[in-house]
Amino acid sequence: MKAWLRGFWAVFEKDIKLELRARYAINMLLLFALGALVVMAFAVGPTPLSARVQAALLWTVLLFAAAVGLGRAFISEEERGTMLLLQLNLRPGAVYAGKLLVNFVLLLALNLVAVGAFAVLLRVQVAWPGLLALTLLLGSIGLAGATTLLSALIARAAGGRGALLPVLLFPVLVPLLLSAVEATRSALLVAEGWTAATDELLTLVGFGGAVITAAVLLFDYIWLD
Repeated sequence: MKAWLRGFWAVFEKDIKLELRARYAINMLLLFALGALVVMAFAVGPTPLSARVQAALLWTVLLFAAAVGLGRAFISEEERGTMLLLQLNLRPGAVYAGKLLVNFVLLLALNLVAVGAFAVLLRVQVAWPGLLALTLLLGSIGLAGATTLLSALIARAAGGRGALLPVLLFPVLVPLLLSAVEATRSALLVAEGWTAATDELLTLVGFGGAVITAAVLLFDYIWLD
């Protein structure tokens, strides 16, 4: 267990330091999210939007920003020639967990910036901030879990073609997106709130747990074969 934890933390620390130095994923995430939100704000103008449309726009931006910015988690290892080094020295589960935590931290940073810009540019009023925060947290767990697994699959089996990630990611995330949009809509409406979003929150918990469990079971085969 100690060796696994050391390996997990080594992967996380390495990737965070590289990201802070290069800022590739951070720049891609934030620029895509802010650019998309600005375009939406100009397109909508003063027209009031329903809570469902507002929630759908937010999660559309978060999904595609993640697909664009997080697809290089393993492709960068192939490009730097460090993939074999990780395979020889670390357990597959530790590598996946370290990459997963990096992607989750990046998504949390994206959420903070995107939700703030979303509220300002589209003049969104959040009636239940705690519910919105929990929805974003649970949605980010599922999104990070699926993105990390699929980026490993693309790096190993598809010759590092990162552009495939959005194509593979969307069908997997349909249940998460439907539940996240509904829970976010409940967070925006005064008349709904926690009670109305209970089923959606449970779905997000189940989806995140199922995706990460499946990733842990499958990652050994993806990583070593």
